[in-house]
Amino acid sequence: MTTAQALRNGIDIQQLQQTIAAIEESPELGRFTFRASSEWTGGGRSRTTVQGFYGAGKEDDSRPRPLVMEGDEPHVLLGSNHAPNAVEAVLHALASCLTVGFVYNAAARGIDVEALDFDLEGDLDLRPFLGLSEHERPGYQGIEVRYRVTADAPREQLEDLCAYVQRTSPVVDIISNPVPVRVSLEG
Repeated sequence: MTTAQALRNGIDIQQLQQTIAAIEESPELGRFTFRASSEWTGGGRSRTTVQGFYGAGKEDDSRPRPLVMEGDEPHVLLGSNHAPNAVEAVLHALASCLTVGFVYNAAARGIDVEALDFDLEGDLDLRPFLGLSEHERPGYQGIEVRYRVTADAPREQLEDLCAYVQRTSPVVDIISNPVPVRVSLEG
């Protein structure tokens, strides 16, 4: 098989199949621990770095330098508007996870994707965050996702693929189901 034939949607099909087989044979290889460090940089700004993680049975520190993500707030929320705020970053995480899931699973199913894009919108009420209400939830009350795809498969097959991606998406699960979060002051 030539390199061009081994790639579908930019994904190495053979490597994808090998990864699935390895985790199927040794389920512990599928357990990952991701880490991030964040620091306040003034006003509404923060900087989060990610570098190493634990996965596939070992520590992975293959990134030559940390990946950096900036956070800020828009002017109306007293920020300098130089980066997405945290709830916008959640929409990015959801879109990124859906994109990866869609493209990888399309490749595994033999579907060539020519184009794929998502529009996301989330509604939330700032009153709980500002201490003005204890009756509303402080997070998104709902998220709407619309997508467009150009691929060599009929609509029904693409809708089935998207439904599968939603069922298996870590970020859809994180957003849709309660996740225990423990915050503690060190030192």
